[in-house]
Amino acid sequence: MGTTQQHPPSGIGPGPEGSALPAASAAPTAPEGTSEMAGAAEAGSPAGERRLRRLSLGSASGIVPLARDFTRQALYDWGWLPAESADRRAAAEDVLLVVSELVTNACLHAEGPEELRVSLDAKVLRLEVEDRGSGQPEPRTPHRAGRPGGHGMFIVQRLCLDWGVARDPGAAGKTVWAELAAPA
Repeated sequence: MGTTQQHPPSGIGPGPEGSALPAASAAPTAPEGTSEMAGAAEAGSPAGERRLRRLSLGSASGIVPLARDFTRQALYDWGWLPAESADRRAAAEDVLLVVSELVTNACLHAEGPEELRVSLDAKVLRLEVEDRGSGQPEPRTPHRAGRPGGHGMFIVQRLCLDWGVARDPGAAGKTVWAELAAPA
């Protein structure tokens, strides 16, 4: 399933889709998060509208828990949590695990993450982690379940509909993206 298709990152450049709205922050030292949505305020949005949350991670500490908490709040705001069923709860936990893996990979292998973007449309939740690294993430092959480390992209590949890497030829770094199915 893993590919390196060139999908444009959802949050790059100004777009006609909507404006940035400030997100609530739990702590004054937390990095700035923003929300964007096509057409209307997020709270009263129709189900078909694309929703976007962005979190700057460049100078944050405790980046992985911060990214998970930020994503968890988006899932609450978008109605994925609290989950009504075991399947919906599992879908939300898969999203949080994939966020952890993508952000951890950026920390360990890509000179650190710059930004996390979480977007949702009617059928797909997309996670994007922009980093400063030039490497290419790949699931470790052969995968050895009993050995520590090296499972991040294997987990992403197994849980996601698709994933890949987008690069801007004029800039350093890359965006690693992953897409998961929205629960029915």
